Amino acid sequence: MSAAVDHSTSIEKTATTGSEHPNGANANQRYEYGNPMAHVHTGNEGRLAAFGGEFQPGLYRPVENRKFANPAPLGLSAFALTTFVLSLINVGARDVTQPNIIISLAFGYGGLVQLLAGMWEMAVGNTFGATALSSYGGFWISFAIILTPGFAAASPYTKAADEESVIGFYLAGWFIFTTILLLCTLRSTVMFFLLFFTLDLAFLMLFCHYLAASNGAAKASLGLQKAGGVFGLLAAFIAWYNAFAGIADSSNSFFLIPVFHFPWSEKGRASRGKTARETV
Repeated sequence: MSAAVDHSTSIEKTATTGSEHPNGANANQRYEYGNPMAHVHTGNEGRLAAFGGEFQPGLYRPVENRKFANPAPLGLSAFALTTFVLSLINVGARDVTQPNIIISLAFGYGGLVQLLAGMWEMAVGNTFGATALSSYGGFWISFAIILTPGFAAASPYTKAADEESVIGFYLAGWFIFTTILLLCTLRSTVMFFLLFFTLDLAFLMLFCHYLAASNGAAKASLGLQKAGGVFGLLAAFIAWYNAFAGIADSSNSFFLIPVFHFPWSEKGRASRGKTARETV
C-alpha cells in the first residue's frame, strides 16, 4: 500500500476512536463539529470527499508533504464580487446602464486574483478548480479588454449589429464551456451545482441578448439582458455561499453552513449507509 493510503487510514482510525489528533484537537470534534475544510476520508483508496468550498466536484488524493491553504474561497470571492457588480448593471439597478466601472474589477480582482487562485488550485492537484478559476479569470481579463477603448477590440466592426453579433459569439462560447463544467458537478453538492447552473443560465441569457439586439429586437433584448443579470446575481451570491463554506470553521465562526451533498454522490451514499447509532 502507498504512503497516502497508510496516512489516510490512520486518520480514519483516529477519527473513529476519538483519540487525540496529532495537532492536539480531539478527532471527533474536528470532523463532526470543526473545520468544514477538514477532509473526511470515505474509503480505502486514500481519496477525499468532494466539498463545495474547495471547488472540487469529485474525490481526489491529498497533497503529501506540502502545506497549501485552500485557494477556492479566494477565487470564488473574486468571481462573486465582479459578477455581482456587472449583474447589477445588467438589471439596470438605479438606472445605471454603462458597464465601464467593471473594468477595474475585471482586470484586478475577477481577472488577476482569480487567475492566481486557479494556478494555486493547480499546485494542490485540483484539475477542476484550476481549469474553472483560471478560465473565468481569463474571461474577466478578456472582457475588460473588450470594454477598454485603448485596445480597440471592437473597432473593426463598423456596424452596431456586427459588434453585437461577435460579442454574442464570445458569450456563446462561455456558455458552452460552463455547460461542460456543469456536467462535472452532477455528483457533487447542491450548492456547487447551483453555482454553475445559474452561471450557465446567465451566459445563455446574455448571449441571446446580444444576438436579439443585432436582429433589432430591442424589447426582447432588454428582457434577456435583465434575465441574465438576475441569474448573474444568483450566481454571485451562491459563489459567496460556497466561499464562506470554505472559510468558516469552529475557530472563526459561531455557525457553519451546509453544502447539501446529492444523495447519489459518494458522500451522500456514505451518509445513507450509516446506522442510526453512527448518525447520532
